[in-house]
Amino acid sequence: MKIDLVTIFPGILEGPFRESMIKRAVDRGLVEINLVDLRDYTRDRHRQVDDTPYGGGYGMILKPEPIYEAVEDLKSKSGSGTARVILLTPQGRRFNQDAARELSQEKHLIMICGRYEGVDERVRSTLVDDEISIGDYVLTGGELAAAVVVDAVVRLLPGFIAEEAAANESFSESLLEHPHYTRPPVFRGMEVPSVLQSGNHAEIDRWRRMQSVKRTYERRPDLLEKARLLPDEKAYLEKIEKQQDK
Repeated sequence: MKIDLVTIFPGILEGPFRESMIKRAVDRGLVEINLVDLRDYTRDRHRQVDDTPYGGGYGMILKPEPIYEAVEDLKSKSGSGTARVILLTPQGRRFNQDAARELSQEKHLIMICGRYEGVDERVRSTLVDDEISIGDYVLTGGELAAAVVVDAVVRLLPGFIAEEAAANESFSESLLEHPHYTRPPVFRGMEVPSVLQSGNHAEIDRWRRMQSVKRTYERRPDLLEKARLLPDEKAYLEKIEKQQDK
């Protein structure tokens, strides 16, 4: 996969991709991440990327010319001449694990990091293929949102982590992940559940699944609407709900 991040502050994004597992993915050739300075596509001596809004109002708007030229240049360099262009914006669709899986199937992503009051509407209406928001709040720019999206997408690429590990993560089946424990078996009077020390893998798997159902009900009940529960899991959930009603 190739990912181009178009921004006027590339320094913000240098750190996240030079550390830990993302760096290893880059080093192994699983992904190519390029930081693209939008100012390189300006044509005036001041390298201006923004201007005041027509009609008046607060703040500045990112101009269409450099964004169009950047995207067109990056597409032309991709070999195929195609790419999925994404605008990071609070007005976009909510990013989640399903969206991360969807984007992980792409070969080339171009992400535009919004700034100030946003981008010229002509960019939004005719240049981008997708608009993404990481939550119902406003950041100073799209760089941190882009870093979140890239991290979530890259870790789903083949060869990044074991497929089994990814399949058992939170949100993989519209359920939150079960609790985890490690040594020591007793810490400050708190014991690891005996089933996890039993060696009975069938019982361990069942316990973990039920704990996922319970944790999802307690913390994100909205997810259960899409979860595919087995009959015994549905019965367990009904039991939990009855206990909560008492």
